Amino acid sequence: MNDLLTKNLNKTITTGSLALTRLPLCPDIALYLISEDYPKGRLPDEEMLAIMDKPAYWAFCWASGQALAAHLVAHPEVCRNKTVLDLGAGSGVVAIAAAISGATSVIACDLDKHALDACIVNSKANQVELDTLEDLELCVDKVDLLIAADVLYDRENIPWLERLGRYADEVLIADSRIRDDSVFNGFEKIGDISTTTIPDLDELKEFGDVTIYYRKYR
Repeated sequence: MNDLLTKNLNKTITTGSLALTRLPLCPDIALYLISEDYPKGRLPDEEMLAIMDKPAYWAFCWASGQALAAHLVAHPEVCRNKTVLDLGAGSGVVAIAAAISGATSVIACDLDKHALDACIVNSKANQVELDTLEDLELCVDKVDLLIAADVLYDRENIPWLERLGRYADEVLIADSRIRDDSVFNGFEKIGDISTTTIPDLDELKEFGDVTIYYRKYR
């Protein structure tokens, strides 16, 4: 099934390849991620436009995703015996961590069909089961816990914070982009973790400083 992900990746990054990669903070989880030798120099204009039009976010394990996955694995009681939805699932790392931690069921939700393909392939690589959902609005039954990592890189997503209680009794968010705690009004700050995106993008250190926020609605 890795062939499917490679095909998806090459629709934008034509010379990129994928490698099954274990994560430093949670080495029990392995994901098909873009290999360390991915092209870092100037790309052809056509390829740059393709990447901007449909970026392969799912081919990286972003810092907030790795941090939240590590938190769930270290604290399995957070997900144990709960129904869980991972919003903006990307590679599926947080959803996989929830399943490993003993969730009753886990839904990986992402608008990108290629990300949902990655979630399924990566879940099989880690011998867990996930359901998938293309849009949060299609979530009919309220879940016990909604988890989300690094979804606020797009500031237009911030208003969603006030609506997440419609879909879950509890919400857990990991973020490294927003430094104004007032944005997380009603949330409790429960932890800070420093890490990097895998493979490392040589981002500013501040983008590896992840804060985890929690809110209970009932």
